[in-house]
Amino acid sequence: MATPPRHALVRKGRGATFDPDNRFAPTRVEAVDDGWWQDAVPERLATEVAEERSRSALAWNRSPDLPFDRSLNPYRGCEHGCIYCYARPSHAYWDLSPGLDFETRLIARQGLVERLEEELAHPGYVCRPINLAGNTDAYQPLEAERGTTRRLLESLLACRHPVTLVTKGALILRDLDLLGELARHRLVRVLVSLTSLDTDLKRSLEPRAASPATRLRMIDRLAEAGVPVGTLISPVIPGLTDHELERLMGAARDAGAMDARWMLLRLPREVAPLFEDWLAQHYPERAAKVMSLIRQCRGGRDYDARFGHRMRGQGVFADLLDQRFRQAHRRLDFPGLPSLDCASFRPPRRQGELFE
Repeated sequence: MATPPRHALVRKGRGATFDPDNRFAPTRVEAVDDGWWQDAVPERLATEVAEERSRSALAWNRSPDLPFDRSLNPYRGCEHGCIYCYARPSHAYWDLSPGLDFETRLIARQGLVERLEEELAHPGYVCRPINLAGNTDAYQPLEAERGTTRRLLESLLACRHPVTLVTKGALILRDLDLLGELARHRLVRVLVSLTSLDTDLKRSLEPRAASPATRLRMIDRLAEAGVPVGTLISPVIPGLTDHELERLMGAARDAGAMDARWMLLRLPREVAPLFEDWLAQHYPERAAKVMSLIRQCRGGRDYDARFGHRMRGQGVFADLLDQRFRQAHRRLDFPGLPSLDCASFRPPRRQGELFE
Protein backbone atom coordinates (compact mmCIF):
# COMPACT_ATOMS: atom_id res chain seq x y z
CA MET A 1 0.00 0.00 0.00
CA ALA A 2 1.28 3.46 -0.91
CA THR A 3 2.37 5.62 2.01
CA PRO A 4 1.51 9.34 1.81
CA PRO A 5 4.70 11.45 1.57
CA ARG A 6 5.44 14.16 4.08
CA HIS A 7 4.44 16.86 1.61
CA ALA A 8 0.92 15.41 1.12
CA LEU A 9 -1.41 18.37 1.42
CA VAL A 10 -4.85 19.63 0.53
CA ARG A 11 -4.89 21.65 -2.69
CA LYS A 12 -7.85 23.84 -3.55
CA GLY A 13 -10.02 22.26 -6.22
CA ARG A 14 -8.29 18.87 -6.07
CA GLY A 15 -9.32 15.66 -4.36
CA ALA A 16 -6.07 13.70 -3.99
CA THR A 17 -3.43 14.92 -1.57
CA PHE A 18 -0.49 13.12 -3.21
CA ASP A 19 0.60 10.97 -6.16
CA PRO A 20 1.04 7.27 -5.36
CA ASP A 21 3.75 5.54 -7.36
CA ASN A 22 2.81 4.11 -10.71
CA ARG A 23 2.66 0.40 -9.85
CA PHE A 24 4.01 -0.58 -13.30
CA ALA A 25 7.10 1.65 -13.16
CA PRO A 26 10.43 -0.24 -12.85
CA THR A 27 11.78 2.35 -10.38
CA ARG A 28 10.31 4.51 -7.64
CA VAL A 29 11.36 7.91 -6.33
CA GLU A 30 11.01 8.78 -2.66
CA ALA A 31 11.51 12.33 -1.41
CA VAL A 32 13.73 12.56 1.68
CA ASP A 33 14.29 15.66 3.77
CA ASP A 34 18.10 15.76 4.03
CA GLY A 35 18.31 19.37 5.11
CA TRP A 36 19.07 20.79 1.67
CA TRP A 37 16.85 23.48 0.15
CA GLN A 38 14.02 22.19 -2.04
CA ASP A 39 11.38 23.89 -4.14
CA ALA A 40 8.12 24.44 -2.29
CA VAL A 41 5.26 22.13 -3.25
CA PRO A 42 2.70 24.20 -5.23
CA GLU A 43 -0.71 24.54 -3.60
CA ARG A 44 -2.46 24.83 -6.98
CA LEU A 45 -1.99 22.51 -9.93
CA ALA A 46 -2.98 23.34 -13.49
CA THR A 47 -4.79 20.83 -15.69
CA GLU A 48 -2.81 19.40 -18.62
CA VAL A 49 -4.43 17.63 -21.56
CA ALA A 50 -2.69 15.16 -23.87
CA GLU A 51 -4.24 13.57 -26.96
CA GLU A 52 -4.51 9.90 -27.88
CA ARG A 53 -5.36 8.64 -31.35
CA SER A 54 -8.04 6.00 -30.78
CA ARG A 55 -7.46 2.59 -32.31
CA SER A 56 -10.83 1.28 -31.06
CA ALA A 57 -13.94 2.72 -29.46
CA LEU A 58 -15.93 0.21 -27.44
CA ALA A 59 -14.64 -1.37 -24.23
CA TRP A 60 -16.17 -4.77 -23.48
CA ASN A 61 -16.79 -6.51 -20.15
CA ARG A 62 -18.32 -9.75 -18.90
CA SER A 63 -19.00 -8.60 -15.35
CA PRO A 64 -22.18 -10.06 -13.82
CA ASP A 65 -22.30 -6.96 -11.58
CA LEU A 66 -22.89 -4.55 -14.46
CA PRO A 67 -26.12 -4.03 -16.47
CA PHE A 68 -24.15 -3.43 -19.70
CA ASP A 69 -21.50 -5.34 -21.62
CA ARG A 70 -19.97 -2.42 -23.56
CA SER A 71 -18.95 1.13 -22.77
CA LEU A 72 -17.50 4.16 -24.47
CA ASN A 73 -15.03 6.53 -22.77
CA PRO A 74 -14.17 9.87 -24.42
CA TYR A 75 -11.58 10.81 -21.76
CA ARG A 76 -8.98 9.17 -19.55
CA GLY A 77 -8.65 10.72 -16.11
CA CYS A 78 -11.30 13.05 -14.69
CA GLU A 79 -11.06 16.64 -13.54
CA HIS A 80 -13.99 16.20 -11.16
CA GLY A 81 -11.32 14.86 -8.77
CA CYS A 82 -13.61 12.60 -6.72
CA ILE A 83 -11.28 11.11 -4.12
CA TYR A 84 -13.14 7.77 -4.08
CA CYS A 85 -13.17 7.20 -7.86
CA TYR A 86 -12.71 3.50 -8.62
CA ALA A 87 -11.24 4.43 -12.03
CA ARG A 88 -8.12 6.05 -10.55
CA PRO A 89 -5.95 2.89 -10.81
CA SER A 90 -6.48 2.80 -14.59
CA HIS A 91 -4.26 5.88 -14.95
CA ALA A 92 -1.23 3.74 -14.14
CA TYR A 93 -1.63 2.03 -17.53
CA TRP A 94 -0.68 5.37 -19.12
CA ASP A 95 2.48 5.73 -17.01
CA LEU A 96 0.72 8.26 -14.76
CA SER A 97 -0.19 8.25 -11.09
CA PRO A 98 -3.72 7.42 -9.89
CA GLY A 99 -3.44 10.37 -7.48
CA LEU A 100 -3.13 13.98 -8.56
CA ASP A 101 -2.15 12.94 -12.09
CA PHE A 102 -5.58 11.32 -12.52
CA GLU A 103 -7.34 14.66 -12.07
CA THR A 104 -4.72 17.04 -13.54
CA ARG A 105 -3.11 15.12 -16.43
CA LEU A 106 -6.00 14.14 -18.68
CA ILE A 107 -6.08 12.32 -22.01
CA ALA A 108 -8.59 13.28 -24.71
CA ARG A 109 -9.28 10.53 -27.24
CA GLN A 110 -9.20 11.60 -30.88
CA GLY A 111 -11.04 9.96 -33.79
CA LEU A 112 -13.44 8.21 -31.43
CA VAL A 113 -16.57 8.88 -33.49
CA GLU A 114 -14.97 7.39 -36.60
CA ARG A 115 -13.79 4.29 -34.73
CA LEU A 116 -17.25 3.85 -33.18
CA GLU A 117 -18.99 4.02 -36.55
CA GLU A 118 -16.56 1.47 -37.98
CA GLU A 119 -17.34 -0.93 -35.13
CA LEU A 120 -21.11 -0.42 -35.37
CA ALA A 121 -20.94 -1.06 -39.12
CA HIS A 122 -19.19 -4.40 -38.69
CA PRO A 123 -21.35 -7.21 -40.16
CA GLY A 124 -21.22 -9.21 -36.92
CA TYR A 125 -22.17 -6.36 -34.58
CA VAL A 126 -25.17 -7.08 -32.32
CA CYS A 127 -26.95 -4.01 -30.93
CA ARG A 128 -27.24 -3.66 -27.15
CA PRO A 129 -27.10 -0.46 -25.04
CA ILE A 130 -23.73 1.31 -24.81
CA ASN A 131 -22.86 2.87 -21.47
CA LEU A 132 -21.34 6.34 -21.94
CA ALA A 133 -19.00 6.45 -20.05
CA GLY A 134 -18.17 3.44 -17.87
CA ASN A 135 -14.86 4.67 -16.50
CA THR A 136 -14.67 8.47 -16.19
CA ASP A 137 -17.39 11.12 -16.54
CA ALA A 138 -18.29 12.00 -20.13
CA TYR A 139 -19.49 15.42 -18.92
CA GLN A 140 -16.40 16.47 -16.98
CA PRO A 141 -15.21 20.08 -17.61
CA LEU A 142 -12.99 19.05 -20.55
CA GLU A 143 -16.11 18.16 -22.55
CA ALA A 144 -17.02 21.86 -22.79
CA GLU A 145 -13.85 22.38 -24.83
CA ARG A 146 -13.69 19.13 -26.82
CA GLY A 147 -17.36 18.25 -27.44
CA THR A 148 -16.61 14.56 -28.04
CA THR A 149 -19.57 13.34 -25.99
CA ARG A 150 -22.02 15.42 -28.01
CA ARG A 151 -20.62 14.13 -31.31
CA LEU A 152 -20.93 10.56 -30.05
CA LEU A 153 -24.57 11.15 -29.12
CA GLU A 154 -25.25 12.61 -32.57
CA SER A 155 -23.76 9.51 -34.17
CA LEU A 156 -25.75 7.14 -31.95
CA LEU A 157 -28.96 9.02 -32.69
CA ALA A 158 -28.31 8.87 -36.43
CA CYS A 159 -28.07 5.08 -36.37
CA ARG A 160 -30.79 4.65 -33.70
CA HIS A 161 -28.46 3.00 -31.19
CA PRO A 162 -29.52 2.92 -27.49
CA VAL A 163 -27.23 4.52 -24.89
CA THR A 164 -27.12 4.86 -21.11
CA LEU A 165 -25.39 7.66 -19.21
CA VAL A 166 -24.16 8.13 -15.63
CA THR A 167 -22.91 11.59 -14.73
CA LYS A 168 -22.46 14.21 -12.05
CA GLY A 169 -21.65 16.95 -14.58
CA ALA A 170 -24.08 19.82 -15.21
CA LEU A 171 -22.82 20.05 -18.80
CA ILE A 172 -25.31 17.31 -19.69
CA LEU A 173 -27.97 20.02 -19.82
CA ARG A 174 -26.24 21.45 -22.89
CA ASP A 175 -27.37 18.32 -24.76
CA LEU A 176 -31.04 18.36 -23.76
CA ASP A 177 -32.01 18.66 -27.43
CA LEU A 178 -30.17 15.46 -28.39
CA LEU A 179 -31.21 13.58 -25.27
CA GLY A 180 -34.83 14.59 -25.80
CA GLU A 181 -34.73 13.27 -29.38
CA LEU A 182 -33.06 10.04 -28.24
CA ALA A 183 -35.77 9.68 -25.59
CA ARG A 184 -38.54 10.05 -28.16
CA HIS A 185 -37.12 6.98 -29.91
CA ARG A 186 -36.64 5.06 -26.59
CA LEU A 187 -32.86 5.20 -27.01
CA VAL A 188 -31.59 6.76 -23.78
CA ARG A 189 -31.62 6.45 -19.99
CA VAL A 190 -29.69 8.75 -17.64
CA LEU A 191 -28.57 8.25 -14.05
CA VAL A 192 -27.45 11.33 -12.12
CA SER A 193 -24.98 10.40 -9.40
CA LEU A 194 -25.74 11.68 -5.89
CA THR A 195 -23.37 11.24 -2.96
CA SER A 196 -24.36 13.82 -0.36
CA LEU A 197 -26.62 16.84 0.14
CA ASP A 198 -23.90 18.44 2.28
CA THR A 199 -22.27 21.15 0.14
CA ASP A 200 -19.23 21.47 2.40
CA LEU A 201 -18.57 17.73 2.25
CA LYS A 202 -19.01 17.73 -1.53
CA ARG A 203 -16.37 20.46 -1.96
CA SER A 204 -13.62 18.23 -0.65
CA LEU A 205 -15.06 14.85 -1.66
CA GLU A 206 -15.86 15.78 -5.29
CA PRO A 207 -14.13 19.15 -5.73
CA ARG A 208 -14.97 19.96 -9.36
CA ALA A 209 -18.26 18.11 -9.78
CA ALA A 210 -21.64 19.85 -9.75
CA SER A 211 -23.14 20.82 -6.39
CA PRO A 212 -25.91 18.72 -4.82
CA ALA A 213 -28.51 21.38 -5.65
CA THR A 214 -27.34 21.50 -9.27
CA ARG A 215 -27.57 17.72 -9.61
CA LEU A 216 -31.15 17.75 -8.37
CA ARG A 217 -31.84 20.52 -10.87
CA MET A 218 -30.30 18.30 -13.58
CA ILE A 219 -32.78 15.56 -12.70
CA ASP A 220 -35.64 18.05 -12.82
CA ARG A 221 -34.61 19.48 -16.20
CA LEU A 222 -34.05 16.06 -17.75
CA ALA A 223 -37.41 14.80 -16.50
CA GLU A 224 -39.14 17.94 -17.78
CA ALA A 225 -37.58 17.34 -21.21
CA GLY A 226 -39.01 13.81 -21.27
CA VAL A 227 -35.66 12.08 -20.75
CA PRO A 228 -35.95 8.94 -18.56
CA VAL A 229 -33.78 9.78 -15.56
CA GLY A 230 -32.95 8.08 -12.29
CA THR A 231 -30.34 8.48 -9.60
CA LEU A 232 -27.33 6.45 -8.54
CA ILE A 233 -26.63 6.91 -4.82
CA SER A 234 -22.93 6.23 -5.07
CA PRO A 235 -20.76 5.74 -3.28
CA VAL A 236 -22.43 5.21 0.06
CA ILE A 237 -19.60 5.83 2.55
CA PRO A 238 -20.12 4.13 5.93
CA GLY A 239 -19.81 6.57 8.81
CA LEU A 240 -19.72 9.59 6.50
CA THR A 241 -22.67 9.66 4.07
CA ASP A 242 -24.74 6.54 4.87
CA HIS A 243 -27.09 8.53 7.15
CA GLU A 244 -28.23 10.51 4.08
CA LEU A 245 -29.39 7.49 2.06
CA GLU A 246 -33.14 8.00 2.49
CA ARG A 247 -32.93 11.80 2.15
CA LEU A 248 -30.96 11.50 -1.09
CA MET A 249 -33.52 9.09 -2.51
CA GLY A 250 -36.40 11.32 -1.46
CA ALA A 251 -34.82 14.45 -2.94
CA ALA A 252 -34.19 12.66 -6.22
CA ARG A 253 -37.76 11.34 -6.35
CA ASP A 254 -39.14 14.83 -5.68
CA ALA A 255 -36.99 16.15 -8.55
CA GLY A 256 -38.46 13.62 -10.98
CA ALA A 257 -36.21 10.56 -10.76
CA MET A 258 -37.95 7.42 -12.03
CA ASP A 259 -35.63 4.97 -10.30
CA ALA A 260 -32.79 4.76 -7.77
CA ARG A 261 -29.81 2.44 -7.33
CA TRP A 262 -26.94 2.38 -4.85
CA MET A 263 -23.34 1.23 -4.54
CA LEU A 264 -21.03 0.86 -1.57
CA LEU A 265 -17.70 2.68 -1.52
CA ARG A 266 -15.02 0.78 -3.44
CA LEU A 267 -11.32 1.19 -2.62
CA PRO A 268 -9.34 -0.80 -5.22
CA ARG A 269 -5.54 -0.60 -5.31
CA GLU A 270 -4.25 2.97 -4.91
CA VAL A 271 -7.69 4.36 -4.06
CA ALA A 272 -7.44 2.98 -0.50
CA PRO A 273 -4.36 4.99 0.63
CA LEU A 274 -5.61 8.07 -1.23
CA PHE A 275 -8.99 7.90 0.49
CA GLU A 276 -7.47 7.16 3.89
CA ASP A 277 -5.16 10.18 3.66
CA TRP A 278 -8.09 12.34 2.49
CA LEU A 279 -9.99 11.24 5.61
CA ALA A 280 -7.03 12.10 7.84
CA GLN A 281 -6.76 15.55 6.25
CA HIS A 282 -10.46 16.49 6.21
CA TYR A 283 -12.16 14.36 8.89
CA PRO A 284 -9.48 13.22 11.35
CA GLU A 285 -12.00 12.73 14.15
CA ARG A 286 -13.99 10.24 12.04
CA ALA A 287 -11.19 8.54 10.09
CA ALA A 288 -10.75 5.49 12.33
CA LYS A 289 -14.51 4.85 12.56
CA VAL A 290 -15.06 5.20 8.81
CA MET A 291 -12.22 2.82 7.93
CA SER A 292 -13.41 0.33 10.56
CA LEU A 293 -16.92 0.27 9.09
CA ILE A 294 -15.55 -0.08 5.56
CA ARG A 295 -13.47 -3.08 6.61
CA GLN A 296 -16.47 -4.62 8.36
CA CYS A 297 -18.23 -4.53 4.97
CA ARG A 298 -15.21 -5.98 3.16
CA GLY A 299 -14.32 -9.04 5.21
CA GLY A 300 -11.72 -7.16 7.27
CA ARG A 301 -9.95 -5.71 4.23
CA ASP A 302 -10.03 -2.31 2.53
CA TYR A 303 -11.60 -3.88 -0.55
CA ASP A 304 -13.10 -7.12 -1.82
CA ALA A 305 -13.04 -7.32 -5.62
CA ARG A 306 -15.14 -10.50 -5.97
CA PHE A 307 -18.13 -10.38 -8.28
CA GLY A 308 -21.32 -10.28 -6.25
CA HIS A 309 -19.57 -8.50 -3.36
CA ARG A 310 -17.70 -5.49 -4.75
CA MET A 311 -20.78 -3.31 -5.34
CA ARG A 312 -22.67 -4.09 -2.10
CA GLY A 313 -20.23 -5.52 0.44
CA GLN A 314 -21.20 -8.09 3.03
CA GLY A 315 -21.84 -8.36 6.75
CA VAL A 316 -24.29 -6.76 9.16
CA PHE A 317 -23.68 -3.13 8.20
CA ALA A 318 -23.85 -3.79 4.44
CA ASP A 319 -27.05 -5.83 4.87
CA LEU A 320 -28.60 -3.00 6.89
CA LEU A 321 -27.81 -0.51 4.12
CA ASP A 322 -29.45 -2.78 1.56
CA GLN A 323 -32.57 -3.19 3.73
CA ARG A 324 -32.83 0.58 4.23
CA PHE A 325 -32.51 1.16 0.48
CA ARG A 326 -35.18 -1.41 -0.38
CA GLN A 327 -37.64 -0.04 2.16
CA ALA A 328 -37.12 3.55 0.97
CA HIS A 329 -37.44 2.46 -2.66
CA ARG A 330 -40.84 0.86 -1.94
CA ARG A 331 -42.05 3.79 0.15
CA LEU A 332 -41.10 6.37 -2.49
CA ASP A 333 -42.85 4.32 -5.20
CA PHE A 334 -40.30 4.77 -7.98
CA PRO A 335 -42.01 3.78 -11.26
CA GLY A 336 -38.81 2.42 -12.83
CA LEU A 337 -36.96 3.33 -16.01
CA PRO A 338 -38.37 2.18 -19.37
CA SER A 339 -36.67 -0.42 -21.53
CA LEU A 340 -34.61 0.69 -24.53
CA ASP A 341 -35.25 -0.08 -28.19
CA CYS A 342 -32.51 -2.23 -29.75
CA ALA A 343 -34.62 -3.32 -32.73
CA SER A 344 -34.52 -0.01 -34.62
CA PHE A 345 -30.73 0.05 -34.97
CA ARG A 346 -29.51 0.80 -38.48
CA PRO A 347 -25.74 0.40 -38.97
CA PRO A 348 -23.75 3.39 -40.21
CA ARG A 349 -22.71 3.21 -43.84
CA ARG A 350 -19.24 1.82 -44.25
CA GLN A 351 -16.74 3.63 -46.43
CA GLY A 352 -17.45 2.85 -50.08
CA GLU A 353 -21.08 1.80 -49.61
CA LEU A 354 -22.34 5.04 -51.15
CA PHE A 355 -21.09 3.80 -54.52
CA GLU A 356 -22.28 0.19 -54.28
